[in-house]
Amino acid sequence: MRFLDISPFAILLLVSDVLCISNVTSTAMNISSSNGYGDYSYFLLANGLARTPPMGWNSWNHYQCNIDEKIVKRTADALVSTGLAAVGYKYVNIDDCWAEGERDLSGNFKAKISTFPSGIKALADYVHSRGLKLGIYSDAGYRTCSKTMPGSLGHEEQDAKTFAEWGVDYLKYDNCYSDGSRPQQRYAKMSYALRKAGRPILYSICEWGEENPAKWAGWYGYVWRTTGDIKDSWESIISLADQNNLWGRYAGPGKWNDPDMLEVGNGGMSLEEYRAHFSNWALMKAPLLIGCDVQSASRETLRILGNKEVIDVNQDSLGVQGRKVRSISGLEIWAGPLSKRRVVVLLWNRSNSRAPISVRWREVGLAPSISVTVRDLWTHSFVSMNKRYGLAAYVAPHACKMYILTPI
Repeated sequence: MRFLDISPFAILLLVSDVLCISNVTSTAMNISSSNGYGDYSYFLLANGLARTPPMGWNSWNHYQCNIDEKIVKRTADALVSTGLAAVGYKYVNIDDCWAEGERDLSGNFKAKISTFPSGIKALADYVHSRGLKLGIYSDAGYRTCSKTMPGSLGHEEQDAKTFAEWGVDYLKYDNCYSDGSRPQQRYAKMSYALRKAGRPILYSICEWGEENPAKWAGWYGYVWRTTGDIKDSWESIISLADQNNLWGRYAGPGKWNDPDMLEVGNGGMSLEEYRAHFSNWALMKAPLLIGCDVQSASRETLRILGNKEVIDVNQDSLGVQGRKVRSISGLEIWAGPLSKRRVVVLLWNRSNSRAPISVRWREVGLAPSISVTVRDLWTHSFVSMNKRYGLAAYVAPHACKMYILTPI
């Protein structure tokens, strides 16, 4: 018999997660059977999308509605030239405001002629020529959240077919201006339509966490928002991290909790705060979607976004979301199991003063006397090659230390 190579911490998480599986499955099956979508989960697992959290860029946080095809092309070029594409950032996602205010006479979406004169198909071809993938945006309502373009409610099959014909690879599907029906029903319709369209499209359900999508969205899509919109502020980051933490047991390969896109590089926080933001999103296995202007990103911003050791935590094949272990007076420990029996640990100082934070092996699922190597993912160096019982470090205010513990 061959045993799984996972840490005791992973086993503890898996045992607790088993308790919710039957309830989740029952809920999802009730939804799916009433709508004729009973084999969705098998399809989602079989097509291989999002085995690890998606990585890329989204236009909204920096540009909002001020987006055009030139910016999208230049961003694709910048992802390649900066080396970000090489470390995993593959999706180039257009958010709201890309279409004309009304559909054409056949009921089809029309790319906005003033900002996307070449059309989405040509833009997809360009992005694909750079070795990347194109994402697009729509809404499970009559209008999108900006009110500037139609939503897809009532046009699901037509729009899914259009996206497939254009060569779209990712769909962010928002939740504004609906008909009042349950989001489970509206999101299921687009999921079915995307499958019928015949092109693998990563389906991102942006329901804002209002009806606990972690409990049902994995039946229809690969990624679901667990929170409201992010802001480029420290208060927003810590609030969204705590909200997303509640749903860790529902995440795994092909199904990811999403606390919204990254704000790193947009200027509202310090470098230490951005580093903590990126570290926590990586540990929680959140999608890593850059939200800044990549073309003008500083070296410091690129160093954060391009930290391969932190990215590797996010993309680890075990696919277990890290969670909060302890919080006392703003001094926090987050941790999660990784493949090859390793454990990632985040010492996060949310307080306003420099302070020591300590962690004992028992808190993160390791035997107290086990010896481990301790790798610092931000200094790219080993703190210890033979550490037992625990570790401690002084952490600056609003900063973090991130380590991988590897049993010897």
